[in-house]
Amino acid sequence: MDTQYQQRISPPEIWGGIECTVNRIRDGYRDQLISAGHYKRNDDIDQIAALGIKKLRYPVLWESHQPDSPDQKIDWTRSEKRMAEILNKGIDPIVGLVHHGSGPHYTSLADENFAVKLAEYAFKVAAKFPHIKYYTPVNEPLTTARFSGLYGLWYPHHKNAKRFCRMLINQLKGIVLSMQAIRKVNPQAELIQTEDLSKVQSSRSLEYQANFESDRSWLTYDFLCGKVDPSHPFWEYFISMGIAEKELHFFLDNPCAPAIAGFNYYVTSERYLDENLSRWPHELHGGNGEDVYADMPAVRAVKPKGLYWLLSEAWKRYHLPMALTEVHMNCTREEQLRWFKEAYDIACKIRGRGIPLIAVTAWSLLGAFDWDSLLTHQNENYEAGAFDISNNKRRPTALVPLIKSLASGQEVTHPLLQEQGWWHYSYPNAKRKISSGKIPLLILGPNGTLGTAFRYICDRRNIPFVPLARPQFDIAKNDDLKKIVEVYKPWAIINATGYVKVDEAETERDICYSLNVSSVGELARICNSKGIQLMTFSSDLVFNGENDVPYLEQDAVDPLNFYGKTKAEGEKRSMQNFQQTLIIRTSSFFGPWDQYNFAHLFLKNLQNGLQTNVVKNVVVSPTYVPHLVDAALDLLIDRETGIWHLCNDGNISWIDFAEELATRSGCGKQGIIPTHPQDMNWKATRPVFSALESEKGIKLASLQSAIDCFFEEKI
Repeated sequence: MDTQYQQRISPPEIWGGIECTVNRIRDGYRDQLISAGHYKRNDDIDQIAALGIKKLRYPVLWESHQPDSPDQKIDWTRSEKRMAEILNKGIDPIVGLVHHGSGPHYTSLADENFAVKLAEYAFKVAAKFPHIKYYTPVNEPLTTARFSGLYGLWYPHHKNAKRFCRMLINQLKGIVLSMQAIRKVNPQAELIQTEDLSKVQSSRSLEYQANFESDRSWLTYDFLCGKVDPSHPFWEYFISMGIAEKELHFFLDNPCAPAIAGFNYYVTSERYLDENLSRWPHELHGGNGEDVYADMPAVRAVKPKGLYWLLSEAWKRYHLPMALTEVHMNCTREEQLRWFKEAYDIACKIRGRGIPLIAVTAWSLLGAFDWDSLLTHQNENYEAGAFDISNNKRRPTALVPLIKSLASGQEVTHPLLQEQGWWHYSYPNAKRKISSGKIPLLILGPNGTLGTAFRYICDRRNIPFVPLARPQFDIAKNDDLKKIVEVYKPWAIINATGYVKVDEAETERDICYSLNVSSVGELARICNSKGIQLMTFSSDLVFNGENDVPYLEQDAVDPLNFYGKTKAEGEKRSMQNFQQTLIIRTSSFFGPWDQYNFAHLFLKNLQNGLQTNVVKNVVVSPTYVPHLVDAALDLLIDRETGIWHLCNDGNISWIDFAEELATRSGCGKQGIIPTHPQDMNWKATRPVFSALESEKGIKLASLQSAIDCFFEEKI
């Protein structure tokens, strides 16, 4: 296709969606939108509409509206309000009726009347909302049948192929009957069907299984499009699994091809099967009853076929208009940006071939809970979407301006989008692409506890950076600061320098003030003049310890020692010189990569049989440095500003922290000497309570989780 024709083709639309699963595990139901707080916030739709999306996948779920009986009178109040809000914003809702669910308690995916019951509910929805045009009666029926009928993860927890086939047929028949019922009310209603876009590769001996699973991945659309006839490779398979021929003929007699084939593509959608179990963790081991093998995401083993290849295959197979109906990654912020932008670019490339790929959907706009366990555990483990609601507040992330720009047809540029996502170099023998002419992140003070962690984590996250330490520059010299900005032209600077010796600060006041106040203020002034983002760090020691609940960002500072006074003054100076400075207050570092934090030194003493004085009756918020750095980088990429408290969730006394470390290490507590603060020989007065919490919409992992990570990663 010629270049001029490609240039005339409009870009794909941007749609949105919220993770809305209501699924059942044994006798318990779980509603994602309760966890997300969506039902209690009145302005979510306003903020979603501001993204500029054209359509919104939105639930009117069966389990939520008719939970007790098929004859139950439905309370439409909440859905009626939301539908009005969506339509008033000029957005077309795509209504979902079952989303990875098994229906209310009076039915299940194995119920022979599931389809009829769902269609009856669908008719009621259509009658209530007659002007709604787009529906997804059942989200990802093949995926749901696998998880509920083949793997036993979701209700009704079966683990055999016959149950899988029954559940798939019931859901697909439910889609057909639901669309027939809906069209009795609105003949113009259209089906936008969703399904996982998958491909399975394998070692040579398992090619038969990989081919079977790859062919199986198309069954949702094959059935709905009337392709499963006696010549189809799965016709005899379904009959052998107890599905009557008349049930298969139902789909030939009632074709229900979607108006748009919606494909959901995740980094785990493509799989690899390997009989060499010793290469892979035990949790990946499985089999098919004949052969035993490991089943893993393809990105860990081989080069995946990729989204472009799979969309091309889907077009060849169906010649239907397509959309990417879920684009989301649970990862760091820059990887979320890269994943979405890459999917969008591939969609543009597909459209450039004249293929009608209609839209790219920003999925999980409000994030999601517990998908790390495939919803089998209710741990409230949260992954952010375009908005981060982890601390019960809705906070826009860097995905929001990306989505807005793409929705309005603007060019998107960000230095971090020049780099490859990790999925391009995670499989054996893959090479990381290094972009040319990259604009770096500057890390000042790269050899201390913070700086070391930033170097490790930026490298892991493929964030180009330049570490600068003495003798390359001196932060106390203004000319050095100006020079490094001119030479490197960074998009952001992380200031990990500073005077950190709390007791020595009482006598080395000039040096402490120069590093913690004067230099930081000058750095802020330069960043302001050059339009460069700046992140710098402060301390819990800006507080006087008189609180009995954790300090929040808005609490007044009142430091007890000179070090704390310089940190408080440094905050003030930074904000005066550059209001867009991001200031991270944190507390009591411990981490795996340096030998000078309390946890390392304390455990070293225990292992050497030495005793350690540990202060008691002093409460802090121990902060695991890798968690701190990852969260701080996300905030920087999100362009957050002002003062933020970042520490692991939970506060503890120093003595209890030491005892926990001792117990976990197996060394015992014999080497701990509990000591009163006045007996610690400190020159500087410390607050007896300096625990921190944030009210600004971000929350790190629990302290116990942080301690687990420390013992797993420490060198």
